[in-house]
Amino acid sequence: MVEAKVEAKVETNVEFNPYDWKIHEDPYPAYAALRRWAPVYHNEELDFWALSRHADVLAAFRDPERYSNEFGVSLEKEQIREARTVMSFLAMDPPEHTRVRALVNRGFSPRRVTQLEPKIRALANRYIDAFIENGECEFVDAFAGRLPMDVISEMLGVPQADRDDLRGWADLVIHREQGNPDVPPEGMAAAAMMLKYFAEFVTQRRKSPADDLTDALIAAEIDGDRLADADIIAFLFLMIIAGNETTTKLLANAMYWLWRHPEQRDIVRNDPTMIANWGEETLRFDPSSQLIARTTATDVELHGCKIPAGARVALLIGSANRDERVWDRPDQYDIRRETRNSLSFGQGTHFCLGASLARLETRVSLEELHRRIPDFEIRPEGAVRMHSSNVRGFAALPIEFGR
Repeated sequence: MVEAKVEAKVETNVEFNPYDWKIHEDPYPAYAALRRWAPVYHNEELDFWALSRHADVLAAFRDPERYSNEFGVSLEKEQIREARTVMSFLAMDPPEHTRVRALVNRGFSPRRVTQLEPKIRALANRYIDAFIENGECEFVDAFAGRLPMDVISEMLGVPQADRDDLRGWADLVIHREQGNPDVPPEGMAAAAMMLKYFAEFVTQRRKSPADDLTDALIAAEIDGDRLADADIIAFLFLMIIAGNETTTKLLANAMYWLWRHPEQRDIVRNDPTMIANWGEETLRFDPSSQLIARTTATDVELHGCKIPAGARVALLIGSANRDERVWDRPDQYDIRRETRNSLSFGQGTHFCLGASLARLETRVSLEELHRRIPDFEIRPEGAVRMHSSNVRGFAALPIEFGR
């Protein structure tokens, strides 16, 4: 860990708006200013606070008594009101969180995840087969946006015919309009469609069980305690959003940053065992989940500032992962870096349940992409970033490669 002498002075003229499309293009200069001048930042207009330093974000992750999940992990007011319905146990604190997560763990077991590797590899090659003869593709549409949805859908038992609809709804749920901090009407309608779909899906599954994660969740039991249908529906919703979109963005981010750093690509070419590191450094350097919100359960004193009870607090993962107090050369993309202090999957009670699945999908996908199209090039003029307050990545990323 790097001990850097960084000024602790708190200024009030630093501005940070997670809904600003300029921030979506490159939030990292703003994060650096926050870490230096406003480690406890308050946006009065949008009524939220933000923590940007690694130590503070880590401490908040590990302190559910002061930083509560009761109102979910989104800053948006509409999602706060519907937190439990759409965020499953992400909108719970212990002991309720402990009970529901333990039941979910019965279905979402390490063994179930590990057994997916051959299927993920086969899916990756199926999608590469579909575009490799063309010498080009739009990577998000042809690969990154499809493989994670297929993997999650296979786990849940979602029919192939329904997956494009779910992917479209998921995109609408996380998209944000310029200047609008709340979920747009199209996103709210898409969320309602997803909830209706999964309510019907669970009802049908109770009548006709199958050997998949949905059936495992229905059957999960600890000392006579079972998940209610509402808990199962919320978890399925969460899986489609968190388990799909973040991995989609991670895959495209990994391709983009390796392309931007030819010396790092040379490392992978010379030593393919570094492919897992390629994914891990991308998670640190440019994580698809940029922030996670909490609500203060009590007043919190930090860096001479008082965050009042009931305040929304954004834990800036993207900033914490570039904190100069933790990493040497934090703004340098280096796949040989030790990344164990990365906060991309959170920490503590709410450490990401799907971390092992995301890592498996990413490693296997990058292995197959590197094996089959190692000399890809990106057409930057066609790259389009998505607009979201917390998910960072590409809506489109055109690539080309030798036939």
